[in-house]
Amino acid sequence: MAAQDQSKRLKKELSLFGVYAIATGTTLSAGFFLLPGLAAAEAGPAVVLCYLIAALLLLPATFSIVELATAMPRAGGAYYFLDRSLGPLAGTIGGFGTWLALVLKAAFALIGLGAYVALVFPEAHVTPIAVGLAILFGVVNLLGAKKVGGFQIVLVLGLLAILAWFIARGSMQVNREHFSGFFDKGFTSIVSTAGLVFISYVGVTNIASVSEEVKNPERNLPLGIFLALGTAVLVYALGIGVMVGVVGWEELAKTLTPVEKTAEAFGVKWGVWIISLAALLAFSSVANACILSASRYPMAMSRDHLLPPILGLVGKRGTPMVSICLTVASILFFLLVLDPIRIAKLASAFQLLMFAMLCLAVIVMRESEIESYDPGYRSPLYPWMQIVGILAPIWVIVEMGWLPALFSLGVIGVGVTWYVIYARKRVERHGAIYHVFERLGRRRFHDLDRELRGIMQEKGLREEDPFDEVVVRGIAIDAEANESFEDIARRASILLAERLPLTAETLCEGFLQGTRTGATPVTGGVALPHLRLPGIAVPHLVVVRSRDGIHISTGDVFGGTHESSNTHAIFFLVSPDEDPRQHLRILAQLAGQVSQEGFMHGWLGATDERQLKEILLRHDRHVVLHVVTDSRAAAMIGRPLRELDIPDGCLVAVIHRADETIVPRGETVVEEGDYLTVIGSVKGIEQVHERYGSEPRAGAAE
Repeated sequence: MAAQDQSKRLKKELSLFGVYAIATGTTLSAGFFLLPGLAAAEAGPAVVLCYLIAALLLLPATFSIVELATAMPRAGGAYYFLDRSLGPLAGTIGGFGTWLALVLKAAFALIGLGAYVALVFPEAHVTPIAVGLAILFGVVNLLGAKKVGGFQIVLVLGLLAILAWFIARGSMQVNREHFSGFFDKGFTSIVSTAGLVFISYVGVTNIASVSEEVKNPERNLPLGIFLALGTAVLVYALGIGVMVGVVGWEELAKTLTPVEKTAEAFGVKWGVWIISLAALLAFSSVANACILSASRYPMAMSRDHLLPPILGLVGKRGTPMVSICLTVASILFFLLVLDPIRIAKLASAFQLLMFAMLCLAVIVMRESEIESYDPGYRSPLYPWMQIVGILAPIWVIVEMGWLPALFSLGVIGVGVTWYVIYARKRVERHGAIYHVFERLGRRRFHDLDRELRGIMQEKGLREEDPFDEVVVRGIAIDAEANESFEDIARRASILLAERLPLTAETLCEGFLQGTRTGATPVTGGVALPHLRLPGIAVPHLVVVRSRDGIHISTGDVFGGTHESSNTHAIFFLVSPDEDPRQHLRILAQLAGQVSQEGFMHGWLGATDERQLKEILLRHDRHVVLHVVTDSRAAAMIGRPLRELDIPDGCLVAVIHRADETIVPRGETVVEEGDYLTVIGSVKGIEQVHERYGSEPRAGAAE
């Protein structure tokens, strides 16, 4: 896969607060400081309702994007999701269009910033200021996502503080008569205006384009996006309500600086200065975050050979240098040559179209039944939420008129032309839609499944996955001299059959058949035979070490045979058939552990079963206590486990006593010389270590 050819991944530097700040910062700008006047001219006092309708239109797309982003946290956002679901043609269209929309939005924000600067400094020229700031934000982006996130947090906190003052101050001067004739403009005008202001919210989902750079994306992406969306809806509803209530919709319709107009009505001398500062923070935040998001699209498309390779280069600071420079140069072009304000309005229609396609992408990924499609968040009300998300944007585009629809068709035409002329001959890739076709009797694209499994390995385990318990309660054995893989598989199957309602013959044949057909990963001196079978309550594991190395013949899906010698570690995993994704996550974690630097040295040097298992355990989720008289664990001697002060969320999973391995119970009494392996949450393990101490784990690697 092209994505696998990439030599350097982007650094994971964005925290939950960084995600929230970027998503919020790209939302609270033109939609609050410029568009209310234009929207009021179209919808009258119902402009408040228009913003709420626009938020509802965004919900299906938001749910869908969060699901896709937690399943595939990769740079490129909408491009990557469309490419991997609907294929590279759809990805090319989505990548070009979303990048263009973000570039125009950044230019739009810089122009809006200039309008507010001119309120305070009438002699200032808007375009030179916008150009200078575009270059400044480009430099900030070159320094890395962490710097962008930190800068964004400062901008957003300042902005929210000022907006809180604006809403609180304005709520005391609201005139209810300004809301009379609420629906006088008609329902069609309200829907059309909702399409116009829809672009106010789209920044919430643009954070998906930098999901590859988010720490713990399965938690931080959904939480950050939903918090940002909630903040945006609250600020827009209350803020627009204050504007209409204080000055009336007729006055709003006459100005491009509605917030300043409202602040002026407060009768506070320094109010205009405060609001101008808020606008400065808002538009700066949008321009900064749009450059961050937009620059990831050319990079991601370059990785997949849809754009020239130079755009995929990642610099020493872990940023796509050339892609950032291209994005900034494009913003400068629009600022100096075209009218970004007029074109940015048209980009809203294309964003609506992209959101409809992303809802379709979720349906395709779900119906493909790819087991490695494993989102940390699943959209509610599937598939009805996605069906609404497909139909509603198309309806709004129609209500917006022929020009926005024509613009969207033009962007699609550019994408198709580029794909046909440049990209088609460079890619041999299809989306998950081929897996849907396969269910109907056609072909599927196997590389996508492999790519998604690689992503699962990067994301790691979920909190509920019993990986450490499976390892601790597994069986570890050494291979005999000259023992064949078939003999080892037979021996492992006999051991597993003692714990499972299956015969050793059934298990052994399953492991060998998987190896013959290419379902067993064998690489780097490690093999992972695995089965999913019905009637099993929990996963079970047998780990085998061969100091001399074992020769394994593996097949592939095309009937070929591959030879692998010097395999020193074999992990036989059996899991319940009902939870295929947990099975894959455990496999991915095993693969990740053995790929760590120093694993093989520690594996071959381990002296007993306990040390073999410790090498596989996550370093922050377990601790081994050696109970001897001169240690802090001495207080345990002679006491049953149920009387020990073990933190909640932790478990004494196994006791190693001389040559005996004991699966303990509450009444099991601790004896001097015991090794207690405790597993649990990160916080709980830290507490166990502080109370009782531990010895270093032999050969353990992070």
